[in-house]
Amino acid sequence: MRIVHLSDLHLGFRQYQRVSPNGINQREVDVGASFKRAIDRVIALRPDFVLLAGDIFHVVRPSNPAILHAFMQFARLVQELPNAKIVMVAGNHDTPRTAETGCILRLFAPLGIHVVVGEPERITFPDEGVSILAVPDLPGAVPALTPDPDARYNVLLLHGEVEGMLPEYAARMERPTTEITTEELAPARWDYVALGHYHVYREIAPNAFYSGSVDYTSANPWGEIREERAAGVHRGPEGGKGLIEWDLESATHVFHPLPISRPLIDLNRLDATGMSVEGVDAAMAQRVEHVPGGIEEKIVRLVVENVTRHVARQLDQRAIREYKRRALHFHLDLRRPEVARRSVSGAPGRRPSLSEVLREKLETRPLTSGVNRAAFVELGLDYLDRATKAAAPIPIGMSMLGGDGDGA
Repeated sequence: MRIVHLSDLHLGFRQYQRVSPNGINQREVDVGASFKRAIDRVIALRPDFVLLAGDIFHVVRPSNPAILHAFMQFARLVQELPNAKIVMVAGNHDTPRTAETGCILRLFAPLGIHVVVGEPERITFPDEGVSILAVPDLPGAVPALTPDPDARYNVLLLHGEVEGMLPEYAARMERPTTEITTEELAPARWDYVALGHYHVYREIAPNAFYSGSVDYTSANPWGEIREERAAGVHRGPEGGKGLIEWDLESATHVFHPLPISRPLIDLNRLDATGMSVEGVDAAMAQRVEHVPGGIEEKIVRLVVENVTRHVARQLDQRAIREYKRRALHFHLDLRRPEVARRSVSGAPGRRPSLSEVLREKLETRPLTSGVNRAAFVELGLDYLDRATKAAAPIPIGMSMLGGDGDGA
């Protein structure tokens, strides 16, 4: 008896400004296509149960095209797998914060999908001997998670964050959701625990998993890629997304990779320490032009570390605009050098003077070849001294015209 577990579809997700020929945000189209391929894979696997662990949509009120696409794909799933039991819980992105708003997921109940929103629900299937405790996003206290003692197999379907599991970058960016401790989860009491909310495939216990999302739909896809590489599921331009197949009888699972709609390319980082403007431009171009198949219509990031403000201002903006034109999205992430203050004479904790700060900056700034650094530094300090004297306040009692100022 097999379960397919997928989550975090985030249909209706929008990002960047590019639109499709039909006038729909291109990333919304991409995510919809990734979802369709996920449904194709589920149909091909022909499981007994399909569990959707929340965040079906990206927002509480998705666009009409996103709603229509979701309805058509779920209807296709039900039609192709008439004997499969499909259970869906609401995630934090699906759950409105006001009662009168209502949850859009109820739209799928007439298709024969078991939709659980608002509060936990235990769904039993006596013929299969399976009991599913479905727990949607529930801000506040975690409900009691207890298996059904009369069921042969007990499955927990839950959208939430296992305490301490979410990496810092994701915890900062994600909307608040149900947080549960491993003690409350108690995976050993269940035959399978299907989790949603975290976008990366992750094992919590031998029988408890996050399936991850079906495409890159968070504010920091680069963090997701880093996590996927650590989990050993990232496959380069094909991404690291997928779904889980779990066999209740053998208690084994298979992670099925799903191709994403658009490659995300994180170029090798560039350390600009001591480099001239021309050197940084050339190194950036070298990285961009050596992407297999080019950067056209891809999502690309290039991190340049230790780039000074002076160099950043003079980079070849025409070339950067061309990179942005060619890619669906080109993100140039310029990072300033970390400030390492030099020790100075005087009392402990004394703040360096303006001249000391200027000297440090001028002694470390990249220079055009042939410029004498010592003369350059002294000239800068001389300019500062002149400016300081010119800006000196006029003594009280002195007239701006040069008199002694004792009159009105």
